[in-house]
Amino acid sequence: MSNMYNNEDSGDADREPTINRRSVLAAGATLVAGTTLSGCMSDDSSSNSATNIAIVSSPAGFDDNAFNDLAVQGLQAAQEEHDIEINQVEETEQSNYQSTQSSLAESGEYDLIVLVSYNHTEALTQNATDYPDQNWMLINDHVDEPNVAGYTWANHEMSYLAGVLGGTMTTEDLSHEGNSNSPDNAHIGFVGGVDGSLINAFEESYKAGAEWVNSDITVDVGYIGDYSDTDTASSIASSQYDNGADIIYHAAAAAGQGVFEAAQENSRFAIGVDADQSKTLEQFQDVIIGSAVKYINEGTQEVASAVAEDNFESVSGANTLGLDDEGVDVVIGQAFQDSLPNIVSQNIQDAKDGITSGDIQVPCSASGCN
Repeated sequence: MSNMYNNEDSGDADREPTINRRSVLAAGATLVAGTTLSGCMSDDSSSNSATNIAIVSSPAGFDDNAFNDLAVQGLQAAQEEHDIEINQVEETEQSNYQSTQSSLAESGEYDLIVLVSYNHTEALTQNATDYPDQNWMLINDHVDEPNVAGYTWANHEMSYLAGVLGGTMTTEDLSHEGNSNSPDNAHIGFVGGVDGSLINAFEESYKAGAEWVNSDITVDVGYIGDYSDTDTASSIASSQYDNGADIIYHAAAAAGQGVFEAAQENSRFAIGVDADQSKTLEQFQDVIIGSAVKYINEGTQEVASAVAEDNFESVSGANTLGLDDEGVDVVIGQAFQDSLPNIVSQNIQDAKDGITSGDIQVPCSASGCN
């Protein structure tokens, strides 16, 4: 854990986070696209006192209304407090990460390079040692070098809560704007991006949360193969809805929009991921009953601020943020705030209490199923 989190009690009523999580997520990741970001330093950079930060996207790219955009939002929040220039580098081909990272580091222009997603890990393993004076932030993984701040959010804990939400609502009457479930049939679904260790943790924890509510529940599972193919995501989700699933949770970044499209087409429901997607993708708010969220923006803000204050040591190392740190949660969709039964909030709170007390053992870990 970073020093800033070690000294905080997540239950302290006096705690004043640097940015309001709810307001940031409510504003939506779509704000990123409309913001002008500074690029490389000019020729007189030697006299420029600004902190220069580059951020390289995951394969899903920016404007995903989730993971990547939240990472940028955190940098923008730090920019409001410090003299920071941001260069967004969109690279969706993992095979290019080695050269992209090294080119940025070789330029010597950046005080911090932020890498969105574990997809950057292999390349960074080499580049962190090749460029020991370059500060790096790696999201959702860690490389054990002193110049790397590895930040991983407890994807398994928030997915467990998503399972509790889906597992509860599949047997409750729910009707909204022509969409409805079949409460006599405990049946939900999961659509993942790439079938690997990290997303397997979303899947296994989601199933465990649903089974904690109802041991007889059926959970359909499908994988897209990437994080951008909305058509395949929609096809998989439609098959699960046809098979009887009431609610589908996705862990597929930008491709997850296809799940919401399928939910609307089949008059069913879905659960979003990373941000409150009932707000970042408002056109689907009629089917998004909730979202499993992680406050990536707070992590990138913390690291950017530390670098601007010449205090990278306070954030370097492996940092894992979960329920205890208020790093993850599940939130109810904006169209369903007053329409879900009380059993939903009760079950979610009981699950949170069980996880933080250790009475509930969530499958896998924040970094995946190994």
